[in-house]
Amino acid sequence: MGKLRRSERLAAMVKTLVDQPAGLFSLTQFAEMFGAAKSTISEDLGIVKDSFERFGLGRVETFAGAAGGVKYLPELPMAAARDFVVQLCEQLKAPDRILPGGFLYMTDLIFSPAVAARIGEIFATRFRGLEPGYVLTVETKGIPMAMMTARFLGLPLVALRRGARVTEGTAVSINYLSGSDHRIQSMSLAKRALPRGARVIFIDDFMRAGGTARGTYDLMAEFEAEVVGVGVFMATTEPRKKLVENYTALTVLDQVDEEERKVSVRPAAWLGQA
Repeated sequence: MGKLRRSERLAAMVKTLVDQPAGLFSLTQFAEMFGAAKSTISEDLGIVKDSFERFGLGRVETFAGAAGGVKYLPELPMAAARDFVVQLCEQLKAPDRILPGGFLYMTDLIFSPAVAARIGEIFATRFRGLEPGYVLTVETKGIPMAMMTARFLGLPLVALRRGARVTEGTAVSINYLSGSDHRIQSMSLAKRALPRGARVIFIDDFMRAGGTARGTYDLMAEFEAEVVGVGVFMATTEPRKKLVENYTALTVLDQVDEEERKVSVRPAAWLGQA
């Protein structure tokens, strides 16, 4: 490979950083990759850092010392997060999403790679300061959002099962009471999936009364793990008192009126006003 122009180095450098969010790269790695001096690489990184900050594309952080280097931390500005959630709410208000029984169809949105990625970026921005070590979810609808959250945080994803699987070895299982219909349900996790004392965040698609989140707290207690954050795509207004106190919802569902064919859904208050 011949000598690269700065524009070529910058393009390759950005691609490398963005492909591995929260991954640490040493200046030596980049210097060897591009055949350039470390001082040149430092100047290039300064340009990337300034550009990312200027356009609200996240942070590029550098760390000094022998074990230092550079990493890209995706962060979505609050205004951009709110605009995105407002657009989602408009889509969710479509009358044809109303299902029999007053349910709301939203699987197509949360399973969209583009939507799940942006949701993951919002949750990663929200929870990074809590310094979690793992991202948890419950099969199955929470998986796309949790996977993207884990990607942007650079963390492993752990999926809780509704029942034990012989292919995962010895598991810890609990029974918990569903907060919405008061049914007994089960939840399990393989012993080797999570180390003792881990700090975790829990990501799910929907919260009515918070029974699943409460069950997650109980299961994590068996692993001596700490749940430092809970994020859900949608929470209902009622019941107002949930089984967990601290959670972050992106949208709030006030009402689904089957007769009038109307859906009342809005961005959560923490996202601020437009």
